Amino acid sequence: MLPPRNDIRNDIETTTACPTCATAFTPTRRQRYRTPACRQAAWRARNPDQTPPPSIVVPPRTNRRDITVYQCPECDNRTLGKQWCHDCNRPCVRVDLGGLCPHCDQPITVRDITDQH
Repeated sequence: MLPPRNDIRNDIETTTACPTCATAFTPTRRQRYRTPACRQAAWRARNPDQTPPPSIVVPPRTNRRDITVYQCPECDNRTLGKQWCHDCNRPCVRVDLGGLCPHCDQPITVRDITDQH
């Protein structure tokens, strides 16, 4: 007479419910979760203190034309970020990068500041 058959030992034919999504699936070997996404969701539920890495905030890029000082060859008028002279209605020549002077509010280049003795 043959010994009684134990179906619990036969892992191939059993179906199990996934502990994360509760969907029935056929495990392979010692598989516990239905998909890697379920396994990752269970790990995250067990370890809630994990915080994502801080995001790096990159400042918006400044347009080069906005920080360039232009000078009119006719009237020597300097403008910041404008390539055309309003007085002469002619194109201006690029001098250098710069900005507005905090005292007189006139366009000033970086070279003007660094060339002072």
